[in-house]
Amino acid sequence: YKAMNSDQLEGKWKQVKGKFKEEYGDVTEDDTKHAEGKFDQMLGKLQEKTGKTKEEIKDWIDKQ
Repeated sequence: YKAMNSDQLEGKWKQVKGKFKEEYGDVTEDDTKHAEGKFDQMLGKLQEKTGKTKEEIKDWIDKQ
């Protein structure tokens, strides 16, 4: 098993962000949007909202 690279993870995120918002009710559509090249900043925002680490969030995305 090999973890996804950042581009793959970002692509997968587009597919699963609705599911993420369902799981973490405090996360809004605005929180899950990111500008081109700003995926890591968005992860930081989600980290603040969920109390999870960036690695935990990346793992969650990867496992969806």
